[in-house]
This record gives sequence, C-alpha cells and structure tokens, in this order.
Amino acid sequence: MTTPAQPYDSQEIWFLTGSQGLYGDDTLRQVAFQSQQIAERLDAAPAIPLRIVWKPVLTDAESIRRLCQEASVSDTCVGVIVWMHTFSPAKMWIAGLSALDRPVLHLHTQYNLSLPWSSIDMDFMNLNQAAHGDREFAHIEARIGVTRKIVAGHATDSRVLGRVAAWSRAAAGRHAARTLRLARFGDNMRDVAVTEGDKVEAQMRFGYSVNTYGVNDLVKVVDAVGDKETAELAATYVESYDVVPALRPDGIRHESLLYAARLEIGLRTFLDEGGFTAFTTNFEDLGGLRQLPGLAVQRLMADGYGFGGEGDWKTSALLRTMKVMGLGQTGGTTFMEDYTYHLGPGTPRVLGAHMLEVCPSVAADRPSCEIHALSIGGREDPVRLVFDAAPGPALVVGLADLGDRFRLTANAVDVVASSQPLPHLPVARAVWQPRPSLAESAENWMLAGAPHHTVLSSAVDIEALTDFAAMTGVELLTIDESTAPGQLAKEMRWNAAYHRLAQAL
Repeated sequence: MTTPAQPYDSQEIWFLTGSQGLYGDDTLRQVAFQSQQIAERLDAAPAIPLRIVWKPVLTDAESIRRLCQEASVSDTCVGVIVWMHTFSPAKMWIAGLSALDRPVLHLHTQYNLSLPWSSIDMDFMNLNQAAHGDREFAHIEARIGVTRKIVAGHATDSRVLGRVAAWSRAAAGRHAARTLRLARFGDNMRDVAVTEGDKVEAQMRFGYSVNTYGVNDLVKVVDAVGDKETAELAATYVESYDVVPALRPDGIRHESLLYAARLEIGLRTFLDEGGFTAFTTNFEDLGGLRQLPGLAVQRLMADGYGFGGEGDWKTSALLRTMKVMGLGQTGGTTFMEDYTYHLGPGTPRVLGAHMLEVCPSVAADRPSCEIHALSIGGREDPVRLVFDAAPGPALVVGLADLGDRFRLTANAVDVVASSQPLPHLPVARAVWQPRPSLAESAENWMLAGAPHHTVLSSAVDIEALTDFAAMTGVELLTIDESTAPGQLAKEMRWNAAYHRLAQAL
C-alpha cells in the first residue's frame, strides 16, 4: 500500500549567515563556528520538522548571489533562514535577494544569551553586531520588497522555535503546492458557482496543476484489480475498524466491502502512477463505478491525499497543502462542509459532515465501517466510515476564486461533543462552536464570499496558515474571538484596493 511522498524526509531549510571581510580571519572563524552552532540548535529542535542546513558565511555580493540562485533551483531547499551575525553591508545582498525564489525567514538573534558585563570589550562588540547588522539587512529587504517573516529572540527561546516551526511548515506547504498534480474524475457539480475557478491562475499563483480525466479511465483500473489483493485489503478493514456484521466475510453485504476495497486499490494505483497527490469525484459523473467512493476517499485522505467532493479542486488542493503543513502534528485535517445548525437551546453549534467523505484523522474513537443507502448518484449503497470528530480547537479554512484574486478565509472554532448520540446519521461528522459566535462567524464568512466546502484542521494553526498566505501572495481573512462587528468589512475594502493596485503594478 503506497502513500504520497512524505515531504519532510527530503526537504531542507538553508541557514545563511551574513558578515564581511573587514573584521579579519579570526573573527570570521568565530562567526562561522557560532552561526553553525545556531543552525545545529535549530535543526535539533523537536518542534521544527524540516532539516536546517548550515551554509558557509557570506561576505561578498558574488557569493551571496550564487548561493541565492542555488537555493532557487534546488530540489530540496524549500526556504532560507537569514541572519546577520555581524554588520553585513546590505548593498551586497541586492542581487542575491532579487534572484531568490524561496521563502525568507529573517532571524534576528545573537549567539550569546546574556552580555558579559564585566568583561565586555570592543572585540566582543565587533563580533556580536546583529542588533544593528540585522537592521541594515532589514532595510534592504524592505527597499526591494522581499516578502519575509521576521522572528526576534534567542534560538533557545520556545517562542522563537515555535515561530520558526510554523514558518517551516508553511514553506513545506508552499513547496507541496508548487509540485501538486490533481486529477479530476469528471467535472464539477452542475450549476454550482463556488467550485468553479481559474485553473491557469491557480497554477500561476500556487503551482497547482489541475486536469480532468474520464471516470471510465479510472473504472478500467478498478476493474483490473485482482481478487487476492482485494480480499487482503478487505481483511485489513475488518482488523482496523468496527465493521458491521453485514459487511464481514460471512455477511450478506460482504461483496460491497470487497468492491470498496477494489475501488480503493484502483484509485490509489491511478493516483500513484500519475504522480497525483490530490483528486476530486462527482456523484453526478460516476461512469461505470458501482459505488460513489466513500471508504476509499476517507482512507486516501488519511494517508495525505487531497480531496474535494463534487469536483471541488480548490478545496482538494488546499487539503493536500494543509496535510503537508500539519504532518506529524497532533490532530488531523479533513474535507468538510457546514451542513446544519443547532441554534438553541444552549450555545449555537455547527454540525459539519458530507455525504461520505470525512477523513478519519480527526476521529475521536475507532471508526465504524458501515453501509447505507445514498439517495443521490444512482449507484449501489456505498461503504463508509462513521465516527465523531475529536474535541479541541481547530480551524475551518476555505479557498475561493473571486475573479480578480484568490481568497483564503479561516475561522477559529472549537470542536465539541454532540449534545446527544446520533444513531440515525450514517456519516462521519464534527460538531463545533465557531468563534466569536455562530451568528457573527456565519455573517462574516458569507460577507467574505467564502465557500461551503472547507478544510477542517486541528493540526495546522493560524500562524502557519498566515505564513503560507504571505508566501503565496494570497489574501487571508481571519474570523476569531477578536473579530469585532464591522471589522471584516473594512478589512475587505482595504484588501480589495491593495490587491488591485498590486496587480496593476
């Protein structure tokens, strides 16, 4: 059984240190030693998921330009951390920064935590000049217009490590977006507006490569799956989930479980052979498929694939991107949809679900594997996993195409247990309380024109998402406990002016 490549295994953040030749070889040797130790400290931090790779100290414009160009074409470098250990005249960085095509984190730090007050002399002062060396560098970043994240503090500070970690996850997400190939099986649902979008602009902005394949191209692969591997996967289902009696080997619906396994193997084979890490389906266009894929989609999402229902390629691509950003974190990330509301008594809540496709990475307990009728699609009853999402803080994120730009909208929520059991609801689901409230959240979400298909994640935080939006130049609107009445409307007007002006330039 294969899964999408785990990107953190092969990706790196390069650590660049700036200085100059004015201080002599002895000082530069100390700069190299100390900067290497800082890089090793970051690399060893459990919170930072990517390798931090130290590069030799940069002291002249030509070496800076060459290294920035090397980073930009590297298959492994997904971002650079830059630190001016001493004073590094920033005009030396103009050509390099202008050529750099990787996210930048400007780390404003120093080697020593405390000043040696009783012994400090000019040698110490000449060696430890980041306090003004980084300000010189930051000026040229601002002058050129380099999009960057600035993190200030000592490399042992947990706040610093957390902020670097969030940025590195965003950099990995950006790289995943730039290399993402998405297979659409059929088109999107007829007459639906929000699942439409400009695929060319999406590839220019994010890197998403989105193409459509005939459903029957998939059917050929599914039908070619052997009986032995189908039976083996069905046996895995019985071991992994609470499979209802009708689907078990001696049950009257076991054939449906076998077809669900055949469908998963076929889908996985098609995606892997084509290098796809995301896909969509559409219940209106199933060709020769006997079931709308349910269990197969859920398990593929759990392995890191992006997915969108009804041909929603934007949400599928966003899900894959956020899967990469949240890799290894506590919690999960799933395709989701605001389905219906509980408006009272008590605190208003959202009941989120979809027809079949919610990822078990967010499950509170061992899922149940069940089979139920589906009133749309005109196919056999589909097999699916049924469970409740685990309680805790999360983000609900949507990606919309506004015509002149893409917009990310994020709502901070708290996933909670349902007030009562849901014995007659045959789908996986999540119940959450939006911040600041359901009414204010819904009003602002709709004001933003945000989609009804979303990504629900308890593994990706708002800082990482903010960093990703900055790296890709995409608008991000955040709705949370601090959102005041009327605030979002003003922010949207300001953003509209900015993005239209930026496009004109």
